[in-house]
Amino acid sequence: MNTSTVLLILLSVLIASGLSYFQYFYKAKSRSKTTKLLALLRFISVFGILLLLINPIITRSSFETIKTPLPIVVDNSASIFDLKAATSAKEIYEKLISNSDLNQKFDIQSYGFDSDFQSAESFDFKGKETKIDLVADNLKSIYKNRTFPTVLITDGNQTSGSDYVFSFDSNNKVYPIVVGDTTTYLDLKINTINVNKYAFHKNKFPAEVFLQYAGTKSVSAKFTISQGNETFISQNISFSPNKKSEIVNVLLPANKTGVQLYTAKITSSETEKNTYNNSKKFAVEVLDQKSEIAIIYTINHPDLGALKRSIETNAQRKVTILKPNQINAIGNYNVLILYQPTAEFKSVFELNKNFKINSFIITGNKTDFNFLNQYQSDFEFKMSSQKEDYLANFNTNFNLFAIDNLGFENFPPLENPFGTITTKPTVFVLLNSSIRNVSTNAPLLAYSENLGKRSAYLFGENIWKWRAESFVSKKSFDEFDVFIDKTIQFLASNDSRKSLIVNHERFYNSGESIEITAQYFNKNYELDEKARLTIAVTNIKTKQIKKYDLLKATSNFKVNLDGLTPGSYSFTLKELNSNSSYSNTFEIIDFDIEKQFVNPDLSKLKQLASQTKGVVYVPNQVDELIKNLLENPNYKAIEKAIIKKTPFIDWYWLLLLISITLASEWFIRKYSGLL
Repeated sequence: MNTSTVLLILLSVLIASGLSYFQYFYKAKSRSKTTKLLALLRFISVFGILLLLINPIITRSSFETIKTPLPIVVDNSASIFDLKAATSAKEIYEKLISNSDLNQKFDIQSYGFDSDFQSAESFDFKGKETKIDLVADNLKSIYKNRTFPTVLITDGNQTSGSDYVFSFDSNNKVYPIVVGDTTTYLDLKINTINVNKYAFHKNKFPAEVFLQYAGTKSVSAKFTISQGNETFISQNISFSPNKKSEIVNVLLPANKTGVQLYTAKITSSETEKNTYNNSKKFAVEVLDQKSEIAIIYTINHPDLGALKRSIETNAQRKVTILKPNQINAIGNYNVLILYQPTAEFKSVFELNKNFKINSFIITGNKTDFNFLNQYQSDFEFKMSSQKEDYLANFNTNFNLFAIDNLGFENFPPLENPFGTITTKPTVFVLLNSSIRNVSTNAPLLAYSENLGKRSAYLFGENIWKWRAESFVSKKSFDEFDVFIDKTIQFLASNDSRKSLIVNHERFYNSGESIEITAQYFNKNYELDEKARLTIAVTNIKTKQIKKYDLLKATSNFKVNLDGLTPGSYSFTLKELNSNSSYSNTFEIIDFDIEKQFVNPDLSKLKQLASQTKGVVYVPNQVDELIKNLLENPNYKAIEKAIIKKTPFIDWYWLLLLISITLASEWFIRKYSGLL
């Protein structure tokens, strides 16, 4: 307490004494024991009230020693076990945390990491992934604005995540302890395979394979890609101490539909310590895009032959040229190309109201635009009988599907009647039209998608001239034919809405998260959050069935199928209230990314140590690390003063005492007849 508070307390004693004396002793005729008791009670009451008003505070000081944190982080992934370094890692960890000098200087905290980061004191080295960058992110969060060293017991082999070298705080030193044999062994490895998930039947799809070599001598190897007993690619690859990697780009045939499993393999006559990483499987889903296209016409024109030849360059397309009265089974066709429709096309449009087949309408000088106004709702035509030549302008903002500019601005003009074409909101314009370089603000080639039905419109005849011009400038029809094929592909793909929508991959690598999500819509196409979804997964080889319930997430239902062994599986997902179901298959490819390594990544860990001004150690240098940490003057304990201010008297008890004294004084006075 300070001096002013002490003086106030002394003043309170004098005031309380004075009031008691004045009340009971001043001019009093007798000073009995009762009078003295009443004076004492009055003194206590007044003094207590004054103490409440003064509220004296006592300041107490204590001291706390804050040690520098020392996180010891252990790599708990399976690669430590595969490199036969699990025992060494545990011994290093035990030696560090049990060191009494380190415990006296540092606040030691132990952590483990694989695909996640957590506090840990025991390790099984069974993690399926290694994310060293998680260590950096979590330590920054835990020890925010602190200066501390980090001991990282790892092999340095990261399987996913961002580059950990630059993830750690450069102001805090990292001391990696490299576990595993750092001796360089000869090793051939398939590092990465880049391939699209989907390919079209009877086409070829590209694959990019990254090969890697570790060794000190020149080696010749054989690289193959096969499927079962059939080998598609076989190449000889040479490596040397100066040539450590090779990129192989190949085209593979898609001869079968469905999920196709391929094996990439690299072999040599040299003996390797690790052959698991010499092969890698990958899968591609081959889609059957076989389509029947009908070109319906009433006038002969060179465009008909040009379209047929262009479309049929894709072996999966078959084109039939018909007149409107020759169509017997319209439902057999996937796409209708309506060339310059007139009133004679009425039967075709009427039939298509029920079948809702996607159509490609091409207009020209013989088109009946009044008829088109009645049978389509994407455009409104006000056309004259005057002919006009229209040039094309490519719309760079078109994003309905991917397409390149073929130099449309240099193509010959298309002929169409002059007039006004009004576009509705559901239309996506690829080519705008112009007359002698003056924009008409009208489309030349456009697409629409409305309520599951897709349409394409070309406003002009003589597209055969475009194909010819493409050949003259490129010495090939390929670019133009691909352009037409993309239009047909857009029209041949129906996106009709279903009540049960299931999202899943057709193949997974073992160790990856196997997640299937689903959405169920009611009759009004509203997401039904009360749906009851279950899935039955069957191993095609063993016929073993596992059943799961899908759990509600934010905007869908999901199930996690982790733990399934590699192999082929079929599944059926059902909504129990409506009995709606969805069936399909998926493949789990046998691949363990943690078995891809033959050595620790010493160079990467040296980069990390250099970046943070730390030092790399090997297991037999742990004593040097301990000595370095103990002698480092930057990691000193901080003595922190803690000052606590507390009331001298607990006011609850003081208030109770005042109440008791006042009540006692009143009762005694009442009993003594002094009231």
